[in-house]
Amino acid sequence: MSIQTRLLLTISVCLSPVIALAQPEQTELRTGSNHAEQESEQASEIASITSDRGIVTQPGRFTIEPSLSHAHSNATQVAVEGYTVIPALLVGLINISEIQRDIFVGAVSLKYGFTSRFEAAVRVPYLSIQEDLREREAFEGTPVDTLRESSGDGLGDVELSVRYQLNDGLEGWPYIISSFRVKAPTGDSPYDVDQQVINDSQGNPIGIELAERPTGSGFWSFEPGLSFIYPSDPAVLYGNLSYVYTLKDEKGYQNGNTVNPGDVVRFGFGMGFAFNERTSFSLGYDHSVIRKTTYERNIDLFSANFDSIQIGSLSFGLSQRLTSSTSLSLTVSIGVTENAPNSEITLKLPISL
Repeated sequence: MSIQTRLLLTISVCLSPVIALAQPEQTELRTGSNHAEQESEQASEIASITSDRGIVTQPGRFTIEPSLSHAHSNATQVAVEGYTVIPALLVGLINISEIQRDIFVGAVSLKYGFTSRFEAAVRVPYLSIQEDLREREAFEGTPVDTLRESSGDGLGDVELSVRYQLNDGLEGWPYIISSFRVKAPTGDSPYDVDQQVINDSQGNPIGIELAERPTGSGFWSFEPGLSFIYPSDPAVLYGNLSYVYTLKDEKGYQNGNTVNPGDVVRFGFGMGFAFNERTSFSLGYDHSVIRKTTYERNIDLFSANFDSIQIGSLSFGLSQRLTSSTSLSLTVSIGVTENAPNSEITLKLPISL
């Protein structure tokens, strides 16, 4: 046996324990990396049950998310026109009306992850709206209620959005995701649908209403925002903050010339739990502060509007993983402020390809 051969055998015998020790360590590193990826993906799924708050889509993954939602609202309004003789006696006209509205929204969202930190998405909604108004003029001397019905359906406002993950959520930091959403006025706005005159029982015109329900806002809007996701085993804490800026637009003399819709401040927070690898539960709260709309030409000299409208809702959701690439989530939202929908149910079926 040559000297070179003996030297090679000696080196291989000396290194074999080192190699044997190194192999389990590499396997452990790979296992830890996979565990971290699974943990972040599970946290993303839990946080995104009630809204779009998850971590960005993985690179090269394409997600199709069909959804269906139903929102129900009803409210009772009392309009008084008259004067009081004593605090218990009113002389004048009392109009009591009850409004009931049902909105069905079917939408398809498409998401694609370009990198491990950046994704883009588009959402196309279709709306069907039914609104009923029941009223009675209490001092007109009739016990008969009048009922007016109106409806509308069609394409809603299409949304385009991009999201970028700012950090990796290491060293005790939460995942921080920035977002930017653009909503285009693709639906029929209140300024596009026909209007009709409202008459009283004697045939006198008393106002104007829309002939059908609009499916869009009629304005471009831009919404930058931040989302936070903090895994804290076994729970996941999340929150979001955004600001919606709406461009003013010329809508004609009869509508007040240039209309400037109020901007919106949105925020929300919540927490979720994973019961097991397939089932998750989430509980959250969302709130919006909407500034009032202003007009270049005052079209109602006697109107008195609040400076802002508060819309708050409490949401809870349940998500069930059906396959490795498909899950089903159900969210129920309950309005806690007067202007929020009484209830809203949303069903989502994201499918990853």
